[in-house]
Amino acid sequence: MMWHQNILGVSVLEDEAYQRILNWLYDRCGMSYPENKKNLLIQHMQRVRKSFNIPSLATMADKLELNCNHDLQLAVVHAATTNHTYFFREPLVLEYFKNTILPALPEKGVRIWSAAASSGDEAFTLAIIAAEVRGYFWAKQNLEILGTDISQVVIAAAQTGVYSEAQVDKMPKEFLERYFVTFGKGHFRVQDDLRHVCKFHTFNLKSEDYFFPKLFHVVFCRNVLYYFDRAHQQHVVDAIYKVTEPGGYLVTCVTMSVRDLDSRWIHVENGIYQKAT
Repeated sequence: MMWHQNILGVSVLEDEAYQRILNWLYDRCGMSYPENKKNLLIQHMQRVRKSFNIPSLATMADKLELNCNHDLQLAVVHAATTNHTYFFREPLVLEYFKNTILPALPEKGVRIWSAAASSGDEAFTLAIIAAEVRGYFWAKQNLEILGTDISQVVIAAAQTGVYSEAQVDKMPKEFLERYFVTFGKGHFRVQDDLRHVCKFHTFNLKSEDYFFPKLFHVVFCRNVLYYFDRAHQQHVVDAIYKVTEPGGYLVTCVTMSVRDLDSRWIHVENGIYQKAT
């Protein structure tokens, strides 16, 4: 079959396959990507293609559409998400959580959801902050943190509680000494007591079924909403609202505002929203 190059140097057949993969990601996960991320995402998809010994992106798109290879689907979803995270990321919203939200939470049965948990860095960061503010014993006895992500790969990593030096290098040194043990060369593992505060499961934020046994007091949904188009953003923030306690909080990143959405969340400050009591 004849093909030619478009202005980006990508073959027309490859471009068509890329669009089919984009459509699959949108239908499956609600993910959308701007044009300026196209070449980067194609590179990620090419790595997946090679790792599965698939001859072309078109063949890979065929397999995705036919729903015939679950491992391939997981790999594509994982490759499509950035999963660039580390401990104590975006300190401005963490400071608000530490100084304002956390001291006001109930004495018992506090539930927090890290809704785009990646490898668990955020969930364990929140556990450490809670242990520092309200005491290690309090955190072990009264705090539950759920971390979810669409990628089984990063959830499996989160469940180990093992992190590299690069992931913990922005953490205060005393926290590393207090809450981690060395785990092989250049790696650290969260101490067991704190690790048991956090539970991790796969979850697709596009899901219609946001069923949880109990409501959450705080939901962190950072660095993920910009993957979605407006309709899916609306769905996610509305669904989170329903599973949050009255007076509870939604924490996004400071660069992602939900104020333009038709939402019942009350804006508190950049990246911080509250549910009416």
